[in-house]
Amino acid sequence: MKYWRKPLDLDQMKIPRGEVHIIAERCKGCGFCVEYCPKDVLVMSEEFNRKGYHPPKVVKPGECVNCNLCEMICPDFAIFSVAVEEEGEDQADAATAGAIAEGEATKEDSH
Repeated sequence: MKYWRKPLDLDQMKIPRGEVHIIAERCKGCGFCVEYCPKDVLVMSEEFNRKGYHPPKVVKPGECVNCNLCEMICPDFAIFSVAVEEEGEDQADAATAGAIAEGEATKEDSH
């Protein structure tokens, strides 16, 4: 997504990531998820499910921002997304939490 201006706290913002899961046998091939995906993560596949419809498939797995729009718009509950935490961020969050805890411990010791 391209913005006409950059937010002032852009360096502090964390872009959410998601993983799209498709239940192909539930899909009717309406294409709503493909049409309304803001990052164009999905396309209609060439293969058929048991009902004879073309379910969507994920073509850009790393681009999903976990907006859940596909999940909300699907009339058949055939698609959902799950939030994915990046490994480097988990370690950075743990280090930050540890540093905060150390800072609080030194404040208590000084009093």
